[in-house]
This record gives sequence, structure tokens and C-alpha cells, in this order.
Amino acid sequence: MCQVRSAMKSQEMIRVTLHKGRERRPLAGHPWIYQGEIQRIEGDPAPGELVEVCDARGRFVGRGYINPRSQIAVRLLTWQDEAIDELFLRRRIQAAIDLRKRWVADAEAYRVVFGEADLLPGLIVDRYGEVLVVQFLTAGMEALSGTLLNPLVDLLQTRGIYARNDAPARELEGLERTSGFLRGQFDTLLQISEGGVRFWVDIASGQKTGWFLDQRENRLRLRSFAEGREVLDAFCYTGGFGVHAAAAGARSVVGIELSKEAAALAMRNAELNGLGEIVRVVEGNAFDELRSMDRERRQFDLVVLDPPAFTKGKEALESAIRGYKEINLRAMKLLREGGILITCSCSYHLPVELFREMLVEAAADAHRRFRVIELRTQAQDHPILLHVRETHYLKCAILEAVS
Repeated sequence: MCQVRSAMKSQEMIRVTLHKGRERRPLAGHPWIYQGEIQRIEGDPAPGELVEVCDARGRFVGRGYINPRSQIAVRLLTWQDEAIDELFLRRRIQAAIDLRKRWVADAEAYRVVFGEADLLPGLIVDRYGEVLVVQFLTAGMEALSGTLLNPLVDLLQTRGIYARNDAPARELEGLERTSGFLRGQFDTLLQISEGGVRFWVDIASGQKTGWFLDQRENRLRLRSFAEGREVLDAFCYTGGFGVHAAAAGARSVVGIELSKEAAALAMRNAELNGLGEIVRVVEGNAFDELRSMDRERRQFDLVVLDPPAFTKGKEALESAIRGYKEINLRAMKLLREGGILITCSCSYHLPVELFREMLVEAAADAHRRFRVIELRTQAQDHPILLHVRETHYLKCAILEAVS
């Protein structure tokens, strides 16, 4: 086993040795170790098995779990010589809870654990009032799932846990996509409050775990621009931005949503808040609807673009940029002078620099000029680690049309 280990704390586990020089990134704090960085593996570990990682000279780097089937072969859980057990997991979860107490103490729905950003790679825990929705996205977290449940129940005092293990990422880990109750039984259509506005959230079949928690602070920021304005909320999903705009005094709100179920829930959310006469949702493809509105020379005072990720990998980045440019160009042409564009991208593979460059090109093609009011990112319950770029994925630009 690796050198510089404490015999009292040691766990017998398989050893992974890195190629020379490949320890620098993990020692700097990045938890991922790729297949090509590994010199040798002692033994034949099963997916999700705990391993110890050493550098080429046998010096201890960290401990984590392995999946020989994945390009990310090892995900580190600790850089210390310590046991990975229920006590360890309890400490990690408590640290994540303490962070949220500082940042989102007044939120009813928020992310409790954000994978790598909370030093628990592959684990997502979202809170919706008294219930939790969890995702075990990797073989390692799947293996630890039974050990995680008691700390989650004890520390968060939840009355139930629902698993949304249906994310495509699980297939890359060789895992099945499943969903269901882990603790308790409850209605999976829940009501939450966000900034004084009520929303229905479908945790069983909605996007992600039912609600885009990462946009909470951006939705609340939108409220300061909405009063008296005609608003277009493209890719509106279940109405998060649009209903907030209506609640803040928008004169009218038009949402565009491809999913019939999401569009119906968006209207239900508007009606829940007594805003059904202000909000209207068009069921359709946002690309097509934006083109049609452009041809009709429609005009709005505030446009929101919050599309799904147009790329999940670098190979599709070029086409994704074309897609982002298309919708932003159309939105810019639909804005009145002095109008506000709130435009987002949740594609990690589109970095901030390319996102801004795309907006510059879209504005040039639209023959419009814009003032940057604010450049924002994901809500604070989705923390960003400086040394783990992958934790920074959401971009949100607030722009004002000046001509």
C-alpha cells in the first residue's frame, strides 16, 4: 500500500498508481482521475469499490472509488488518510448543510449536496420542504447509497426520500436508470414557496429533480425588471421566470414550452398565484415560435431565454453555439429599445468567454447594441470550486437594449 499511512486509520483496499506527474491535478484538489492517468491497478476492482491512489513513487494521494468502465476511472473522496465510512459521510453532509445555513437559510427548496462541489462526487441531494430527492449518479455513490440514507434522515429531519436515479449519466457508469421511494411514501406533486410565490413541483417526472433550483437567485433578480413590462419567457418549463415576472407586476407574460405536461403545469402555477389572466403559455418549439414572432415583428420589454443544455460534450460545441446564437439573435430583435434580455446557458462545455463572444456576434447580426447590466451564475446552493472548473456551468447575462 501507499507510503505515509496511519496503521490505525488504514482500510485494506486496492491500490491505484498514477503515471509520473499525473498527481499534480488531484493534489491541487481536483477529484477526477482519468483512465489515461493510471499506470497500474493492483487487483481487479468492481465498479464502485473503494481504492487508494498513489503517485508513481508510491506516495499517498487520496482515497475514493473506482469504476473501470468509466473514462473518469477514479473519483476522490478525501486527500487525507482516513476511513470512508458512515461517520465520514455524516461529516461531509453536515458540512454541506452548514454551508446552506449561511447562504440559503430562508429557502424552502434548495440543493443540499452538489456532488464534487461538496466533496461528495456523484451525489445530488435536493430539499423540497420536508422531503428529499436524491441522485446517485456514479457506481461509487450507488455502492455507498445504503450508508448515506441514515445520515440524511438524521441530519435533515426529513419525512421521506425519493430517488431520481434516471439521469443519463448513470448509463455511462454501467448503471440502470430507475426512480422510486427510498424512505416513506408521499405525494410526488409538491408545493413550494420561492420568494413568496407558490409553485407546484413534480419530483417524480419533472426535469432534473423537478425544479431548476440553480436558477432561484436569477428568478428573484428578474423581479426587479418586470413591473409594467410585456414579458416573453422562452423555454419556460413550468413557469418559474414567467410567474415571478407576473407576481412582480408584469403587464403580460407569454411563455413558450415544448412539453405539453410542463406547459400545463406552468399555467397551473400561474393560477395558483392568482395570475392566470396575466400569463399565457404557448405550447410549441421555441426556435420556431421565436422565428414566427420575428416575422410578425412582435415586440417585448423583457425576454428570458433559459434553454436546456444544447451540448453534453465538446464534440457538439460548434452546433450548440449556432443554436444559442440563433435564439439570442431572435430575442434581441424582439426587444424594444430599453428592453431587458435575461439569457442563460447551462452547458458546461460552453465557457463564459465563448458565451459572451456568442452574444456579441448575435447582437451584431441583429444590428442592436446592448449594455451589460450584470453577469451572473448559478445559485449559491450550487457552489463553485476554484480548482474544479466543472462545478461552474451556469451562465446568466442581463443585458439592456440601448439601440
